[in-house]
Amino acid sequence: MILWLLIGIPLLAAPLAWWAERLSSVAPRWIAFAALISDTLLSLWFWVFPYACDAAEHGRWLCETRTPWIPQWGIALHLGLDGLSFVLIALIPAIGLVAVVASWTEIRERIGFFHFNLLLALSGVIGVLVALDLFLFFLFWEVMLLPVYLLIGVWGHEHRRQAAVKFFLFTQSGGLILLVSIIALAVVHQGAAGSPSFDYDDLLGLTISSDVGRWLMLGFFIAFAIKLPIVSFHTWLPDAYEKAPTGASIILAGALQIPSAYGLLRFLLPLFPDAAREAAPIAMGLGIVGTLYGALLAFAQTDYKRLVAYSSVSHLGIALIGIFAMNRLALQGVVLQLIAHGVSSAALFMLAGALQERLRTRDMRLMGGLWASVPRLASIALFFAVASLGLPGLANFIGEFLVLFGSFRAHPWLTTLASTGMVTAAIYSLALIQRTFHGPLRVDRDLPDLSGSPFAVLVAMMIILVWLGWYPMAVFSATEPTLPFLHYLEPSTPNAAPWQPIDDPSTLLLQPVPHLPHGSAG
Repeated sequence: MILWLLIGIPLLAAPLAWWAERLSSVAPRWIAFAALISDTLLSLWFWVFPYACDAAEHGRWLCETRTPWIPQWGIALHLGLDGLSFVLIALIPAIGLVAVVASWTEIRERIGFFHFNLLLALSGVIGVLVALDLFLFFLFWEVMLLPVYLLIGVWGHEHRRQAAVKFFLFTQSGGLILLVSIIALAVVHQGAAGSPSFDYDDLLGLTISSDVGRWLMLGFFIAFAIKLPIVSFHTWLPDAYEKAPTGASIILAGALQIPSAYGLLRFLLPLFPDAAREAAPIAMGLGIVGTLYGALLAFAQTDYKRLVAYSSVSHLGIALIGIFAMNRLALQGVVLQLIAHGVSSAALFMLAGALQERLRTRDMRLMGGLWASVPRLASIALFFAVASLGLPGLANFIGEFLVLFGSFRAHPWLTTLASTGMVTAAIYSLALIQRTFHGPLRVDRDLPDLSGSPFAVLVAMMIILVWLGWYPMAVFSATEPTLPFLHYLEPSTPNAAPWQPIDDPSTLLLQPVPHLPHGSAG
């Protein structure tokens, strides 16, 4: 029941928070806060007791549960947790806590309904990360979309309805493509085995013809690319991030991009290894375009939140490059980068909300010279800006460096071009600080500096990035034993346990790049 608790705690707390608005305006906030604290502690419980579910003997999952649901269609309530999903799930309720704190004073109307939607979206994200039945995966995928649409459309800023509709149309289109691809995959299984199945384990053993595999892989890729997003599918993102309230922006940047990258890792590459290998240069090329294009547009922005939004496009382009490099080193970097980017971008949006609350604007042309007025806020913003650009010693640098290092071994010239993204990141990140906190002072009134719970939350996020920058093995030890079970990699350690600490970090750098035998199937 632990896996269902991870999903159920925010899911059950959501209607309770909505109802509690009748009691007081602060009751929904505290209910959401308590639910997310409980979920965070429950997820971290696996860190201390990784074999607590007695699933270790199966050699794959830390926790697994399977209950028949619609057996005639091959659909079951199948959930599983391994090192990959664990490290990402540990991030989700923590990001939710940041969103609740950031919204504490900003949201003043329909407070209960706001926290209802926030908790429901986070419950859907956690469900996506543990679902091992693809039909169940799709249901959770849809659960996380409608609440975010409402968060943007009801509590957002100017032109919020247009941004919300644009977000919904893009993401719902991707969801429909994903549904069609999942059903087609189940039909292929019926043709091969005599009965349909949506189960992950059954579909991994399915032999798919090259032509069918290419089309199915394309369907999965488009669905995940829209939500990630990558360039040409990204146009919903700047508007949604800019118009959303601070809490929703934090959820969008820190939590809702995780499922797309996870879907590429967990489903697309293992299910369609040959088609993915053929498409790898194209996907990496799209990642390079996204990295450079996002950085260029980020530098051109005058709106604080829009700049951070385009920076996300740039950083997630690097993640796409690492995913399709298809070697352990790059994939370890991708996971660490997703965590670091989730923390740093959530912090930057929280700071954007703090500035907007004080200045009533996000336009950096109306800012400047704020360092002396709000030194704590400015210092913390500088920290997260240099973290975003990849300062050595912080988790963002380790993640992006490993992605580029691993990708170079697979595609040297493409990776060389992508590495310029780290240079452009320095340009727009430092421009953000210069335009906002330096130069002539344009504000003629005293501004309150950061204090209380927002300050404490941001300091905690700083500590996380420093800790993972100096000790990334906390993530690598959890995820490395998972990689051999992803079928597009050959296991480096046969019959590896699902949680096996790595004693020597240098072994990650010294491992040869694994390749599948030619013509192998998922």
